Amino acid sequence: MSADGPSSPPPEPLPQRPKVIKTNQQQVLLYVVLTLLLSLATVWAGRMLVHNSETLTFAVGAPNSDEALFAAKLAAVLKNNASRFRIKIVNNPDNAKALAQFDRKQADLAVVRTDAKVPLRARALAILEHDLVLLLGPGNKKIKSLAELKRKKIAVIADNESSLAFVRSILDVPDGPEAAKIQMAPQGATLDKLVAPASGFGAVIAIVHASKAVRDKGYEQVAKRGGFTLNAIDEVKALARKFPGIASETLTAGMLSAAPEIPDDELDTIGLEWLLVTQSRMSVATAGELARIVYENKSALGLDSGFATRIEPASTEKDAFVMAHQGAADYINDDTKSFMDKYSDMMYLGAAALSVIGSIFAAIYAKITRIAPEKASELSTAILDVGERIEHAHSLDQLECLQDELEGILRGAVVGLRDGTISTDGLDTFKLGYEFVRDEIGMRRDYLKRHAGEIEKAARDADAAQHDDSNVVVVKTAQSA
Repeated sequence: MSADGPSSPPPEPLPQRPKVIKTNQQQVLLYVVLTLLLSLATVWAGRMLVHNSETLTFAVGAPNSDEALFAAKLAAVLKNNASRFRIKIVNNPDNAKALAQFDRKQADLAVVRTDAKVPLRARALAILEHDLVLLLGPGNKKIKSLAELKRKKIAVIADNESSLAFVRSILDVPDGPEAAKIQMAPQGATLDKLVAPASGFGAVIAIVHASKAVRDKGYEQVAKRGGFTLNAIDEVKALARKFPGIASETLTAGMLSAAPEIPDDELDTIGLEWLLVTQSRMSVATAGELARIVYENKSALGLDSGFATRIEPASTEKDAFVMAHQGAADYINDDTKSFMDKYSDMMYLGAAALSVIGSIFAAIYAKITRIAPEKASELSTAILDVGERIEHAHSLDQLECLQDELEGILRGAVVGLRDGTISTDGLDTFKLGYEFVRDEIGMRRDYLKRHAGEIEKAARDADAAQHDDSNVVVVKTAQSA
């Protein structure tokens, strides 16, 4: 108490809630850049993992051979389709040398005709072409069986010497004088000259691509002059048992000539298949993807000569002459795994890795851009400070100021809990302190209301004493209960 009358110390300012430190713009920019780099690195790593480039060596014969031209077409298709596969073409003197290279595991791909010595590790991806064996007799002469040919001089029309060896083998002609009767057609000799009586040949055997035979108008021109007769080869089953690479082929009516129609009805003969093969060690996924690309781009893979214009699925039967690769068989039988089936485990691992990396970056972001939240228990100090000043409140106005101060602390705590600048640690302590001080204010308010008269009288006496300098009046203030 002072001589001037009862008074209370001015209310202390409300303790301010700690402000959130403003985010440093450079730190935010750094975080954004790091996040973008992480995203780009993740996308790049996933793309490299799924689309990692793989180079496949394709062993072929001479550069102008059908298999070499097909390999070049396949390489172009893979490049144009942005495939992960790349083709490296390796030329050899002939296809036999190419197969030998393949057999030594120095190549991943090769093309093999089924009369050749097929490497043990070869697995088929697709059937590229069929070769037909056409048995042609001069004029109207019918040839009833292959055995009948052993007594005749035969001209073989084919692209290479391997076809000559094939004809001698199916006719069961041993090496020696008899084998000389079966010879390659002279260079530049046309069909009409070979079937002419002056040629001295009793028969002509042509081994041609089926796709080329249906386009060749030469057969029709010779047929119009009555130059040859197309004969059936009925010993298909017997030959297939003896030579597993032989396939049964059916020639449709008018296939070689529409007018006159040759053959005039369906006719059975034998044939060979050209297979695109790969190593058995090739992964199922790689073989399946390669087979898919081949089958889905048939029109782009066919050669102008007709080779590979009618690509067919490889035989998936267990008794096939060349077994299909499991990857190709899965694609042909529609048993290929979906993207989720193949990469679900990888995706789960990637998600887990990204979660860990994201948590690390989130922690770094929180560390460099935000301060640690204040504990709710630390605000109890401000509440207790308000409580200590309650007994010095001698008017309802002073008490209302303390009430406002207390409510301000509460509002600040609620806002802080909402935006994360105040943690829930010590929240119970804060709650007890708030309720205690709130009740103290209520009790003080009741007291001031009950003793309002005494307080006003003491105030008037103090005012009067202030104007009477001759008297010293001591005013005893009411003490709180």
